[in-house]
Amino acid sequence: MTALMVFATAILIASIVPGPDFAMVTRNTMLGGRVAGMWTALGVALGISVWVVATSFGLAALLAASVLAFTVVKIAGAAYLVYLGVRSIISALKDRKKPVGGLNLSREITHWQAFRTGLLTNVLNPKALVFFTALVPQFIDGGSGLVQIGGLAAVAAAVNGVWFLALANLVGLLRKVFDNPSVRAWINGVTGAVLVALGFRVASS
Repeated sequence: MTALMVFATAILIASIVPGPDFAMVTRNTMLGGRVAGMWTALGVALGISVWVVATSFGLAALLAASVLAFTVVKIAGAAYLVYLGVRSIISALKDRKKPVGGLNLSREITHWQAFRTGLLTNVLNPKALVFFTALVPQFIDGGSGLVQIGGLAAVAAAVNGVWFLALANLVGLLRKVFDNPSVRAWINGVTGAVLVALGFRVASS
């Protein structure tokens, strides 16, 4: 139980530190609403559990040890963040040129799109690979079975999911502010720039 509490605390601290997951949940909540943000949070939580399982079976260690594999993950993650960021910036620039009546304030993000962006943002994050490769082995016994691995994955997903679900609901409460066309376009541009910056940071790290 003590080990699980330490593990859960480490996951919580890592989740709270702003990064690609934080930016993606915030972006999707601001653009698609509270439900879109919550589905994004669930995607991130699943990504966390994928990393725990992959690390437990040594797959993450193999990726971290292979320069080529690690580079592929890093470039793919960076490219995905830059792609989403550029899309947000282009959308913001288009919205600025539209009259208020022509601005679509209810731009819909489907549950699947939100979930997918959360999952891919986490799974393609090379920093997550390094973090879990260093963390998880400390909580795995030599003869660990699927029950222990599943338990760690469930704890990680639960802690991470609760944090980002709370974030999505908090940002959702403030969403009325984003109904202002100029504010919405500005927020879209800023979050897009943040995602692009994060993408370049991931690629250069």
